[in-house]
Amino acid sequence: MTRRRFPWFSYLLVVTGAVLTVVPFLDMVMTSFKGPGESGTLPYHFLPEAFDLSNYRAAVDQLDLPVLFRNSVVATAVITGSVLLTSSLAGYALAKLHFPGRDFVFRLVLSTMMFPPFLFFVPHFLILVHWPLAGGNDLLGRGGAGLTVSIVALSVPFLVNGFGIFLMRQFMVAIPDEVLEAARIDGAGEFTVWWRIVVPQTKPVMVTLGLLTFVDAWNEYIWALLVSTANPDVMTLPVGIQLLQDYVDPTRTMPIVMAGLVLSILPVLVLFLLLQKYYIRGVMLSGLK
Repeated sequence: MTRRRFPWFSYLLVVTGAVLTVVPFLDMVMTSFKGPGESGTLPYHFLPEAFDLSNYRAAVDQLDLPVLFRNSVVATAVITGSVLLTSSLAGYALAKLHFPGRDFVFRLVLSTMMFPPFLFFVPHFLILVHWPLAGGNDLLGRGGAGLTVSIVALSVPFLVNGFGIFLMRQFMVAIPDEVLEAARIDGAGEFTVWWRIVVPQTKPVMVTLGLLTFVDAWNEYIWALLVSTANPDVMTLPVGIQLLQDYVDPTRTMPIVMAGLVLSILPVLVLFLLLQKYYIRGVMLSGLK
């Protein structure tokens, strides 16, 4: 067994990466407590002169936090649940069921990962505008705003995820076919095999996919901004925080914005801490980089 000649280099890389990750987060938290005129001045001070909680009160007052939080939670929950369900079902079909065109369908799923999501935002918006019998539209999708004025519009473009299908399929391929065949011989249908045998074995990967989807959906900005222009009542936290810069005192803009960001990342941080064990295990099992 060969000895590593420069173990200190690995430690240095890990420490450097940790510092580059943690310091901006700590700077955001410290800035959220700074008073008027403290942010953006030279020489730069990392710590505030006095920890001022008024920035958080101002952020809550300006943001209408309960409404924005509700919209973000509803959209994120629907997207995460749908991605987990569709990815698990499609991954099972592509990994364990044999049907004509299966490989072609899998290649189509992979091809969807080659395009940036915002490329489809305009087609998605037009589809929602002309959705029949919604938002004042007739049967042909004319005369109203369609689903763009509904909170449903926040989640529709993200209900199915090609990466999620790919991730679940790659993990399910490793599940022994003999176990599934034994269940089928005992009379279990495909849905029962998926629910009672496959899903329990994919729990760590599903948690990993759920966390990644939750973070992406919670932080989604461009689509949420596009939808909120049609109906401000469906505005989410990222859009509201960005708009803070237009409504607050310029000398207090950055601290209040940072206070809003701290409030917005708390759900993600708590969820990650609760599911950290499963997330790490899922990353290791799936080979996700």
